Amino acid sequence: MFKKLTIIILFAAFAVQTFDKALIVFNYYSNTVSFAKNCENKAKPMMHCNGRCQMMKKLKQEENKEKQNPGRRNDNKDEIVYYSKKQFDLQPFNTLVVITFPHFNNGVTSDIAFSFFQPPKA
Repeated sequence: MFKKLTIIILFAAFAVQTFDKALIVFNYYSNTVSFAKNCENKAKPMMHCNGRCQMMKKLKQEENKEKQNPGRRNDNKDEIVYYSKKQFDLQPFNTLVVITFPHFNNGVTSDIAFSFFQPPKA
């Protein structure tokens, strides 16, 4: 139970960090009425802003946060690839497999005592 809860929390934190701009846009489309109430362009109804100015303001704030914190941006991260030749050296498989088969008896018996064997008389 604890492991599942931890995984859900970590996944949610990763998703929020990755899709932060998409969450702002989703929030705008789900709460358009509340964004329209806080609109700066109420005096200009011909612009049909409907609160998009508030959404753009939040997106700019998020972009400024990314500019101020360069470690948060993905393009500043370098990949370090570790390569060791020892990991890829193939060692020969030195196991000897011995397969034994039963001896084939072709119908000839070799241990017959001829002293007591008497063929029938014709």
